[in-house]
Amino acid sequence: MSIGIGIFLFMLAGAFSNGVYDASYVPMVLVGILVIFCGLIVWWRQDMSFDGHYEPLARGVPFKNIQIRKVAMWIFLMSEMMVFTSLFTTYIRYRTGIENCQTIFERGDWIAQGYTVEAGEAINCFEPASALISTSWFHIAPGAINTFALIISSFTIVQALRYAKMPVGTIDEDVRRKRIYRYLGSTWFLACLFLTLKLIEWFVGFTLPDFLAEFNHGHTHIASLYEEGYLINAEHYHRHDGSWHDPVTGATMLADIRVSASTFYVTTGTHGLHVALGIIGLTYMTFKAWTGGYTPDNAVSIEYFGLYWHFVDLVWVLVFPFFYLY
Repeated sequence: MSIGIGIFLFMLAGAFSNGVYDASYVPMVLVGILVIFCGLIVWWRQDMSFDGHYEPLARGVPFKNIQIRKVAMWIFLMSEMMVFTSLFTTYIRYRTGIENCQTIFERGDWIAQGYTVEAGEAINCFEPASALISTSWFHIAPGAINTFALIISSFTIVQALRYAKMPVGTIDEDVRRKRIYRYLGSTWFLACLFLTLKLIEWFVGFTLPDFLAEFNHGHTHIASLYEEGYLINAEHYHRHDGSWHDPVTGATMLADIRVSASTFYVTTGTHGLHVALGIIGLTYMTFKAWTGGYTPDNAVSIEYFGLYWHFVDLVWVLVFPFFYLY
């Protein structure tokens, strides 16, 4: 699976190099997806029959007598921490190193310098996504709901593990089966809700009932980031709400926001990819739980996945204030 992911990412990067699309890389992109899928099939086949009778333990220091799969999961999460740390520090570096677009607008010198729609020139500045998202509660609602959804999903995955670990004889086995697959299914639903709201926020937008329009400056439509023009190739961006319009001269400021948009989409998109991978795992685990495949002997499989899922939850708790509120 790691090899497949590597092939997929390298070939995808080659297919879209410097804004130029090269179709010759597409076959290898598909090969990468195929290798990943084959890895998933092997994993599902091996895990479906796993009853916990063999859980290898590490023999060497410092992980002696600790389950090897648990050690592997923690090492994997440490590598994931480095990935997201890089994304966060990149964001902060550019956020503090590139002057804020609103600051430049308020200073007013952009008019004389010709960074206007009329002149066709755009000034390089940093426009955080929060400048759009936090303009009203309705814009921030998808992200806020997603925060609660992931926090609740951490609870549901713990509950699934709790019932899976209950000793034999302390709970009816059919009750155990139902509780586990219902809690895993609830986690799956919340993860799907997260991605759905993310796609609505990015590409679709939504319409408010008329009675809520008064709480949104009289507007019923909540525009998506795509509709707002907040894109990674936005080199001539201006706010559609007219807030970058100078009433004296009638000029509108243009901004090159490709850096700020890229840091937003790459970071939130990387997190969204982790949620999507979690959905794949949860789909399989819910099915296995429905068949009664989890017992106290092999409940650790849920625990290992739970470590990953808690990490995904924790990262979002950091992403939300950094990219949606700051």
